Amino acid sequence: MGSSPLKPPRGTRDFYPEEMRARSWLFARFREVAHRFGFEEVDAPLVEHAELYQRKAGEEIVDQLYHFELHDRHLALRPEFTPSLARMVIARQGALRFPIRWFSIPQCWRYERMTRGRRREHYQWNMDIWGEPSVSAEAELLAAIFTCADLLELPRDALRVRLNSRALLEESLRGGVLRDRPEAFAPLCVIIDKLDKVGAASVQEQLADAKGPVGLSAGEAEDVVALLSVKDLDEAKRLAPERSEAMAELERLFELLDHYGDADRVAFDASVVRGLAYYTGVVFEANDTAGELRAICGGGRYDRLAETLGGKPVTAVGFGFGDAVIHELLADQGKLPELPRRLDAMVVALDEGQRDAAIALAGTLRERGESVELATGTPRLKRALTDADRAGAQRLYWIGAEERERGVARARDLATGEESEHPLEGESEHPLEGESEHPLEA
Repeated sequence: MGSSPLKPPRGTRDFYPEEMRARSWLFARFREVAHRFGFEEVDAPLVEHAELYQRKAGEEIVDQLYHFELHDRHLALRPEFTPSLARMVIARQGALRFPIRWFSIPQCWRYERMTRGRRREHYQWNMDIWGEPSVSAEAELLAAIFTCADLLELPRDALRVRLNSRALLEESLRGGVLRDRPEAFAPLCVIIDKLDKVGAASVQEQLADAKGPVGLSAGEAEDVVALLSVKDLDEAKRLAPERSEAMAELERLFELLDHYGDADRVAFDASVVRGLAYYTGVVFEANDTAGELRAICGGGRYDRLAETLGGKPVTAVGFGFGDAVIHELLADQGKLPELPRRLDAMVVALDEGQRDAAIALAGTLRERGESVELATGTPRLKRALTDADRAGAQRLYWIGAEERERGVARARDLATGEESEHPLEGESEHPLEGESEHPLEA
């Protein structure tokens, strides 16, 4: 039996006002960090040509597409933003002044197995730098991630980044088990990215599958998995090829992170490879220190993506930061703020004869930039006070026949209870002298 049409599809969300306030609060922090780091916001269509995502390395994301055919076009809901971004860069490649710093907060769709913090639709804060070949770009992006964590008031030790270099792994394997099969490197990375999910034995079995895309011997597969266990940069340097450029880049990156004051929040981890085939250099993932959630964000360098899609070669690096996972971590840490509705004022006409005056007053307040709810009915004053308080209004203005005759609206500050009169044709408020002569009516 199918799902009820009155419920959202499994893995998706409705955003009621309280959820929208939380989402807007989080997105405002994303935008603030991007602004601090000098990034400009971009966006692209939610629907793209499916071919943009259908790569050949066996990535799970290809099988997780929401895709369909319409008028002889094969289309897909975007599962990630990077290919769309690459398409946009290619379209203006001759006119852009590199490096460019762009960010986005796209909605993404993947039909995948759901766990805590993993949904089939989610929003993802992306920050990307195109046209900068040095690891100074990676350092900026990692600093932005930590700046966001600090802005969200997470404890400094609540989030850690693990990083590695695809280039370093590629140097090592192409000098050994993949010497004669360089084309197997991309599918190999897709398989070993599953290490935390399926375990070492399963990864070795897939690497050694004679019918699979890699086809290592059992011993070679075991050696590859052993290489992934290195968690120390000095040990990685000892095992790296002589005069390794990738290792030099990693060492430089850690030096830069030290200057940012973030080196203690980053650790080398050879098992981090990321599951997307287009990564070419440094790759990284941010996780909660307790290890209870999926990766909060991940990214890395993808220098050949534009060329793969038909553009001119241009270097690029970026990350994606999911909204659902960080929401879970903030909840665990008690860092989700109370976000009541904020309404500057509510305006009420106590009878229909005062509707025109109420409309004019609401218009005056709105022109000042205030958030004003104009009651569409004519509630009694006690009900209006209750409604305004529940709506989160700071002030209630009301106009009855008596107020209209005197050319004023009555106003009450709902926090202090103080009352004042507001001239209907003026813009300044005049506090009442002494006690109110018009107590609230029953």
